[in-house]
Amino acid sequence: FGDMLSFTLTAFVELMDHGIVSWDTFSVAFIKKIASYVNKFASDISILQRSLAILESMVLNSHDLYQKVAQEITIGQLIPHLQGTDQEIQTYTIAVINALFLKAPDDKRQEMANILAQKQLRSIILTHVIRAQRAINNEMAHQLYVLQVLTFNLLEDRMMTKMDPQDQAQRDIIFELRRIAFDAESEPNNSSGSIEKRKSMYTRDYKKLGFINHVNPAMDFTQTPPGMLALDNMLYFAKHHQDAYIRIVLENSSREDKHECPFGRSSIELTKMLCEILKVGELPSETCNDFHPMFFTHDRSFEEFFCICIQLLNKTWKEMRATSEDFNKARKRVMQVVKEQIMRALTTKPSSLDQFKSKLQNLSYTEILKIRQSERMNQEDFQSRPILELKEKIQPEILELIKQQRLNRLVEGTCFRKLNSRRRQDKFWYCRLSPNHKVLHYGDLEESPQGEVPHDSLQDKLPVADIKAVVTGKDCPHMKEKGALKQNKEVLELAFSILYDSSGQLNFIAPDKHEYCVWTDGLNALLGKDMLSDLTRNDLDTLLSMEIKLRLLDLENIQIPDAPPPIPKEPSNYDFVYDCN
Repeated sequence: FGDMLSFTLTAFVELMDHGIVSWDTFSVAFIKKIASYVNKFASDISILQRSLAILESMVLNSHDLYQKVAQEITIGQLIPHLQGTDQEIQTYTIAVINALFLKAPDDKRQEMANILAQKQLRSIILTHVIRAQRAINNEMAHQLYVLQVLTFNLLEDRMMTKMDPQDQAQRDIIFELRRIAFDAESEPNNSSGSIEKRKSMYTRDYKKLGFINHVNPAMDFTQTPPGMLALDNMLYFAKHHQDAYIRIVLENSSREDKHECPFGRSSIELTKMLCEILKVGELPSETCNDFHPMFFTHDRSFEEFFCICIQLLNKTWKEMRATSEDFNKARKRVMQVVKEQIMRALTTKPSSLDQFKSKLQNLSYTEILKIRQSERMNQEDFQSRPILELKEKIQPEILELIKQQRLNRLVEGTCFRKLNSRRRQDKFWYCRLSPNHKVLHYGDLEESPQGEVPHDSLQDKLPVADIKAVVTGKDCPHMKEKGALKQNKEVLELAFSILYDSSGQLNFIAPDKHEYCVWTDGLNALLGKDMLSDLTRNDLDTLLSMEIKLRLLDLENIQIPDAPPPIPKEPSNYDFVYDCN
């Protein structure tokens, strides 16, 4: 019965992929049955896998079904599947959780996040998935990335909420920031004199805290983004890292050399920058798998991320000897460096927040200057006139080399996904150019191939001579269709189409940006057009740089003049000429 049920569910999944039958046609009884398999057949991997896939598709493809599935399946029922050892089941389980999270109404999303926190989803994923003794495959990495994005998107509401200067509860947060920093012993009494004294004291303290509006700091939080999220971060830092908070505030408020780093303004700018880095408020990409393990190590990872970065900003501000007199100019310079420090540390994929902190310690302002200087020197060496003339001379042969490489890659071929709303049940198809560059061979595949697919196993052909044009992004026919997938910015950037005959089209979604560039370059080269991709520009710069360095090896430590040396005057006589005869 188990095998029979497994095959039946597999057939159902395959049939629904064709999009002929609407998901809305299924009854509550059918949903209950599928949901029951998630608990009943927990030990049967194939049935569990198909059941989870069907539930995910129901949620993603129909709002009505989302509500019915949400009633039938609970987070508590899904959690045990994450504690197993089968990574594929874990992937499908997180996919169902992500689907429920993504389709939940705005007012229910925070409620669901609270349930996930109660069930300790983060620590279970950290223990049984991220720190398990096995490599994380691309599909699992994608689902972890989606969960990371959806979690950070919960901050969007606070990020886009302006502070109400008349709201006493919100103003109390600012009072708390002041109290923690300056430890006011007792409130003055309410006589008219003491009220004026208190106002004066508050104004002085708010100036020390680095707010723009010293009289009413609430006005500093009326810009969105980052809105109230900046104030939330500041309060978290003050309460959970009190010593560091007090040190930063007192250290900067007691400086008299105009190099103080205003804590309030800096925190607001930093929060805005962190939201940009983590793309808070943007939908997850269909193709990205860029998750950061360190964000799964803490329940308040964004706030902890801020706490580390505000200390970095204060340190970098001092190292750059920035002044608060012209805060806008100083902010721009310092923020650029801080962003570079954060981005360089994030690219190393630190496994914990402590590791991230130690990476930042090795990326001081001095180190960033060295890195920039090294990169600048490599560029400046090749800007003199003789070098530019040499570049122009050898550029055509380098472009021809790149063109041949692109065409060779097209001859090898690439496996493409037929992306649909249910990502893991994708179909594959393969396309490659014939060795004589005259025909494109393509056809469907059952699974992702290992190595090249022979020409004779690909059923369809398209003569290169029949190709009328190559279009990309929004101009592609398959990107003009309706559907959430088609509106996804990341997918738009990977889409291209070949137009042939009067209405024929071959639609592609590249597996990544590199393959997109290779194929669009190669197809343009076949049509006799320029290769304009970012990859071609980078390859051209790299190969030109290497070629010029090789040609200049014999001139090491010799200054190359900008202008050719002058031709000397003719001698007054030629008596020095030796006559060989």
